Amino acid sequence: MGAAYFYHLTRQPLEAALPMLLAKARQAGWRVAVRGTDPARLDWLDQKLWLGAEDGFLPHGLAGGPNDADQPILLTTARAAPNAATCVMAIDGADIAPDEVAALDRVCILFDGNDAASVQTARGQWKTLTAAGAAAQYWSEDSGRWEKKAESGGS
Repeated sequence: MGAAYFYHLTRQPLEAALPMLLAKARQAGWRVAVRGTDPARLDWLDQKLWLGAEDGFLPHGLAGGPNDADQPILLTTARAAPNAATCVMAIDGADIAPDEVAALDRVCILFDGNDAASVQTARGQWKTLTAAGAAAQYWSEDSGRWEKKAESGGS
């Protein structure tokens, strides 16, 4: 049974925080689906990931290509990820269901702490997931480094 980790972005933009989390997921041996809500935003993120640090190459692809199943990191708007993801990173309020948290190794929910609507969406997701018995952790970067601020053990 997995857990949902909520990452409250206040100091770094998504395009800076996501590569760090993706690298950690890959180090853990997980295949990752980055789930968004807008194909244009995922295309923008795809370009940012390709332009990342030379020492931090993250092999990835944008869903809809001929090699989706082979991608260690797949950017998609769909719930079903053809790359057999064991970790889902939800951005921009993408929906995560409690059964996904239970079935995956990890779910990461990244949200912009400078956007009130994004914070409200994340609070709703926390309530939904924890009420369904999912284990969850809330991480904040307010102090300048990531710190765990809350945890719900799940059932």
